[in-house]
Amino acid sequence: QVQLVESGGGLVQAGGSLRLSCVASGRTFSTYVMGWFRQAPGKEREFVAAIRRSGRTYYADSVRGRFTISRDNAKNTVYLQMVSLKPEDTAVYYCAADSGNLYSASSSSSAYDYWGQGTQVTVSS
Repeated sequence: QVQLVESGGGLVQAGGSLRLSCVASGRTFSTYVMGWFRQAPGKEREFVAAIRRSGRTYYADSVRGRFTISRDNAKNTVYLQMVSLKPEDTAVYYCAADSGNLYSASSSSSAYDYWGQGTQVTVSS
């Protein structure tokens, strides 16, 4: 069993920055694909970014160039650096782990086995 705990959310003005962190339990963190998803009120959960164990990264078009996903395997932590935030980025952000994907990273939430509890990001205009 893997436990994921997110932190770093908060209230920020448009154009501002935040860095989300997600700490994972377990000794096999380095083998997992790690992803970030978000869900705004009344909307479906959507893919934000993912990172493979190799370090290769994937982004949704809506955040590419503004968000950066990274991981520190020694700390069992994945990060999401967000800059140039927009009001439409307001959502609950979830960290997720895919333990079974060896060759790519999925943008589908159904591919991820483990989820954190979420952290709220609110961007004011």
